[in-house]
Amino acid sequence: MALKKKPVTGMRDILPAEMQVREYVMNQIRDTYQGFGFTQIETPCVEHIENLTSKQGGDNEKLIFKILKRGEKLDLKAAQNEGDLVDGGLRYDLTLPLARYFSNNGAQLPMPFKALQMGSVWRADHPQKGRFRQFTQCDIDILGDETSMAEIELILATTAALGKICPENGFTVRVNDREILKGMAVYCGFEEGLLDQVFIILDKMDKIGIEGVKAELLEAGHARESVEKYVALLAGTGHDAAGVRKLGEVLESAMPKEVAGNLAYIMETVADVAETEFSLYFDPTLVRGMSYYTGTIFEVSMEGFGGSVAGGGRYDKMIGKFTGKDTPACGFSIGFERIITILMDQGGCAIGDKVKKAYLIEKGMDSVRFGEIMKQAMEERRNGVQVLVSHMNKNKKFQKGQLEKEGYTEFVNFYRESLK
Repeated sequence: MALKKKPVTGMRDILPAEMQVREYVMNQIRDTYQGFGFTQIETPCVEHIENLTSKQGGDNEKLIFKILKRGEKLDLKAAQNEGDLVDGGLRYDLTLPLARYFSNNGAQLPMPFKALQMGSVWRADHPQKGRFRQFTQCDIDILGDETSMAEIELILATTAALGKICPENGFTVRVNDREILKGMAVYCGFEEGLLDQVFIILDKMDKIGIEGVKAELLEAGHARESVEKYVALLAGTGHDAAGVRKLGEVLESAMPKEVAGNLAYIMETVADVAETEFSLYFDPTLVRGMSYYTGTIFEVSMEGFGGSVAGGGRYDKMIGKFTGKDTPACGFSIGFERIITILMDQGGCAIGDKVKKAYLIEKGMDSVRFGEIMKQAMEERRNGVQVLVSHMNKNKKFQKGQLEKEGYTEFVNFYRESLK
């Protein structure tokens, strides 16, 4: 049987030109986040299957790449169900592994702990543009800080990174709070046991509009009075900090009083401090489907791309699932692959000011002359120039064109005799 050249569906090979952009973007993200005091960590790509299926990952738990037991532990004949065959899986995000990491290593970490994590994750999803089955995530999280400072730092750091990477693309940060979501629904008379259904329908707002949301809520059997009150409340809510405070007054009987005040404070502080230009507004329809979110949630959309390019929120209950004691936690994740898609569609991005020079040597060069050329290349490298030494191809024009795609801007040809 012939071996297959193409990658597995949903995976892909990355060519040098894109790899340079990826490395550049990753370095920009890392440098920005470290400037905000985040410390880089690493977790294994494989997690215990019990952790991955603990009902905290939402629909992602349906997309796990599961791993069979190994050696003597794998007994196919005696297996009666999947649990007898599987004991691990590839991580579908970086948040749950971080919670396990902190639970295991918390005694050796500062509090609060500002974590930076960058790495591959895997989901058995339907591949499409900007979405793959193996992809890179770039996360920052603050663990152990229950105050609004965590959200403020996360939004400022993420928008600073996006501003450096995509300076030509305008972007918008939408914010909400799961407590406000719940408060609005309860205030309008929806049954608490049916709130998840309400939020699933509300999450379709971008696709079906407010009239579509109204129709689906009615079709699902919710009381018309509640639905009409809900739609009117959504449509009449202001999108700035003042609008959040006013909504808090309306929902005073349906949620804790401090929730709206905290979110308004976050918005006001970010707007006052941020150096990157972006739009910031309160979106009462923002849901974010991950079931582990407990408070503030946020999402970033960018010109030139249909979906979100970053998102996150507060998840104060996840670490307690490991330790038995809740620990405040809040995180923000950049959709790395989506950013790369935007940049590649725009023709790449500036990789930096480091000179990239190619030495092209005619084949058959005598050893003395070849040694002199290599010494010259080493001297330039010591001076900060990136030098590629390669033999000349017969089609020098094509060779030069390929190297230009990789960012080489200077070419020096060396021939066996005199320079031609």
